[in-house]
Amino acid sequence: MIVAGCDIGSLTAKAVIMENSKILSSSVIRAQTKPSDSANQVMAKALKNAGLAMKDIGYVVGTGYGRELIPFVKSVESEISCHAKGAWHIMPSARMVIDIGGQDAKATRMNANGAVARYIYNDKCASGTGRFLEVMAEALEVPLEEMGAMGAKSKEKLSISNQCVIFAETEVVSLVNEGKESADIINALHHSLAKRVAALARSIDVEQDVVMTGGVAKNSGVFNALSEALNIKMKSLDGVDPQIIGALGAALYAQEKAARQ
Repeated sequence: MIVAGCDIGSLTAKAVIMENSKILSSSVIRAQTKPSDSANQVMAKALKNAGLAMKDIGYVVGTGYGRELIPFVKSVESEISCHAKGAWHIMPSARMVIDIGGQDAKATRMNANGAVARYIYNDKCASGTGRFLEVMAEALEVPLEEMGAMGAKSKEKLSISNQCVIFAETEVVSLVNEGKESADIINALHHSLAKRVAALARSIDVEQDVVMTGGVAKNSGVFNALSEALNIKMKSLDGVDPQIIGALGAALYAQEKAARQ
């Protein structure tokens, strides 16, 4: 049976179509105002990529911020469970998943079977999230997707001391006015974000292997800074877009639920 997972986040919507534990297609779009519109659009794109129609999908599981508002799902699962399941499917040695999303950050420990053992998340402050980087990219007038490569060119070590996004933005503007290079400021931002997320992860005890999921995982600067902050070498989910891991986990749940019907 062909199944699907649909992950509606605060900033992006993701869909994965799967058959026999293999990904047939996936899609990622910018989230729309209405979660239902995001779901319909991202699923339509994934179906087109696979050359399928909605009638071909036997079971769909929803996850993410807008999971309760996806019109075509048969059941829903939490983002924490789906990211753990998706990451473990790709890398069975994984024992911790760090997911930095648009508006929250989560750390999840799994057992040897990939089941969630402990988790913690921060959705109260934007300072440890993708939104933090978005605000700073706007302040620096640089493309968000280029921050990783730009930060790698840093030559002077700077620090961002403020944890509040608003005050950190003011600090960034001050550094710009002091004539500091954008690469150095971006590198400092990456380390500032990494320190906050690492503290979150350490609160539930870090256990290797550690993988990173979510859109921020595409930022090599944050990935490397987080490895440094945790004093480990995190693992990359090679060959798979880290942004679709939640939707992949949802699709795996769909596969299990379909098999029990």
